[in-house]
Amino acid sequence: MSDTPQPDLTRILSLDVGLRRIGLALSDPLRITAQGLDTVVRKNLRTDLWRLHQIAKQHEVGMFLVGYPLHMSGDAGRQAQLVADFASKLEQRTSIPVTLWDERLTTVQAGRVLRSSGIGIEKRAKAIDKLSAVLILQSYLDSLPEACPWPEEE
Repeated sequence: MSDTPQPDLTRILSLDVGLRRIGLALSDPLRITAQGLDTVVRKNLRTDLWRLHQIAKQHEVGMFLVGYPLHMSGDAGRQAQLVADFASKLEQRTSIPVTLWDERLTTVQAGRVLRSSGIGIEKRAKAIDKLSAVLILQSYLDSLPEACPWPEEE
């Protein structure tokens, strides 16, 4: 056996937390790409946290990445505080680490992508949360240093 440290092959689950829905996206095990998952329709805090914990266990999630809705100035407003409180409760309930990630403009970007695709308004409204979660996760993954899980050849 080699003493080379093994890469962390757990996935990251990204959340775009809204008042009515939570958009979800999941990384691949190598943390290179983001794929959208079905959006969770919110019921109540307890049920929402339980559902997210089940999804995390099912997909071997090692970290939650929660979109943090800052104002354009960088200040945290009321919605950012609600999201931070939700993220704290999620981490307490699941014991899975949570990282807040600046999500400024992801919803705007998601709306532009969906409008340009020609999708109707009704379908666009259903898809925007998922696409926002994908954009949040992909921006995070793109910020990570490149890591090769295999040792370099000599």
